[in-house]
Amino acid sequence: MTAVVAVLSLAVGINLWFLFEYLLHRFAMHYLHGKGMMSREHLEHHVQAGWSFSYTHILSWLGVGLVGGAIWLPVGYLIGGWTVGIPLAIGWPIGYAFYEYEHAMCHLQPPRTRYQRWVRKHHFQHHFGSPMDNQGVSVGWWDVLFGTNDAPDIVRVPRRMAAGLDWLIDEDGELRPEFADDYELVGSYGTDERQAGIDRAKAFASIAPDA
Repeated sequence: MTAVVAVLSLAVGINLWFLFEYLLHRFAMHYLHGKGMMSREHLEHHVQAGWSFSYTHILSWLGVGLVGGAIWLPVGYLIGGWTVGIPLAIGWPIGYAFYEYEHAMCHLQPPRTRYQRWVRKHHFQHHFGSPMDNQGVSVGWWDVLFGTNDAPDIVRVPRRMAAGLDWLIDEDGELRPEFADDYELVGSYGTDERQAGIDRAKAFASIAPDA
């Protein structure tokens, strides 16, 4: 029985992160429209589709670890002792690590499973089609529950913003044929200073970019 409680507590801790991930992404990153470091860094990420590791990821890990230890450990202990508190606190950063990995892989590698195919379509529709929708990255049920799920058959990706998605586009900048069922490249390559300014303004307003 103790092992069952511990496993369930671990699962709850992981799913608490998934809920927080949704709320954080929606309200602290998009609704603030660039006010504060977290929102600003995230919306800059929307200007281009590439991904790279930065010092902010280290700060995020520290913050997530502190929350797990300072909040979920004592909350879990009050609910059911160490059997609940420890796995609940451990589940939280496990959920976060899963999110960080899957988000990075969305931008860096092609999908290899049905789940990864879904994650990429769900996430890139958020990037290029409806930035105020698809706020959950790891799972989709919070978007379904809160009415922010947008799941088109084809995700339209502006050519000028596809730089960095090497798994999606070939060396000539064209869509790789194996992804034609899920994605469509639209618009033209290249951008001038005016278009770059428009793309950035729309990203910070959480509005989909022009084709």
